[in-house]
Amino acid sequence: MNIDLKDLIPEFNNNLKLDYDLKKKNWFNIGGKTKAFYKADSLQELIKFLKKIQNHEKIFVLGAGSNTLITDKQFNGVVIKLSKNFNNISLLNNEIIIAGSAVTDKSLSDFAMQNSLGGFEFLSCIPGTIGGGIKMNAGCFEREFKDILLSIQALDKYGQVITIPSNKINFKYRDSGLPDDLIFLSASFKGFTRNKDLIQNEMKILKKKKENAQPTKIKTSGSTFKNPIDQSNKKVWQLIKESVPLEKSFGDASISEKHCNFFVNKGNAKFDDMKKLINFVSESVFKKTGIKLETEIKILE
Repeated sequence: MNIDLKDLIPEFNNNLKLDYDLKKKNWFNIGGKTKAFYKADSLQELIKFLKKIQNHEKIFVLGAGSNTLITDKQFNGVVIKLSKNFNNISLLNNEIIIAGSAVTDKSLSDFAMQNSLGGFEFLSCIPGTIGGGIKMNAGCFEREFKDILLSIQALDKYGQVITIPSNKINFKYRDSGLPDDLIFLSASFKGFTRNKDLIQNEMKILKKKKENAQPTKIKTSGSTFKNPIDQSNKKVWQLIKESVPLEKSFGDASISEKHCNFFVNKGNAKFDDMKKLINFVSESVFKKTGIKLETEIKILE
């Protein structure tokens, strides 16, 4: 029996909103409304909500919105956002940190540094949350989530809590292979004892490298395409540079002058503008090189 989401509003304390605008919830500043938006205050409430909707609705979990392009049309499903109660972080022992999936990558990196734990420095340069980082095996500067992850706790679409050890996850480049309808709750990570000053110094070096190479403080969504590691020894930005007129834009959707794998909303770009730019670049690279690019950003439509 289908449930009317409207009937659930009183029960979920107005944390459930219908016809909710997503434009301000992502870094691109693009997007229309979602049929429903649910902010989960606690694990118990989230389990109750999933059991109420009984797998009748399409679900999308929104983290920091740092690598997400959202349709201008209505998303016909429920967007779930985890509240600050999923933002806890603690030390299990000298080398292991447990972090909620709403913790930002930078916060985890800072926490590790405060506790003299190395191995987390690269996270200081990734603008997302732990949940999103696990989902896409995020990484930079030759390090990825899989290198520090021990296990994750997640909810399946029926509201069952499950634990998955990292050696049971089929990590690939920018992909975890985990089902889209899993909701990550928390994860444990392993580092190694390291001098705090050395950690801080490495974080500074990485930050400088990133700022020199990538656009900051503008409406962008990180790397648009994955590096085609199986098909080419070139980075994706090199392929784009060789195949595409870099001044090409559609409306306010344009290619960053600083890094051509970063696309930018220069003002009021629409979903279709950004989608056209993505398709144009990918088709141009394919025509020139025969290499099929895969998007790294998540497209919600």
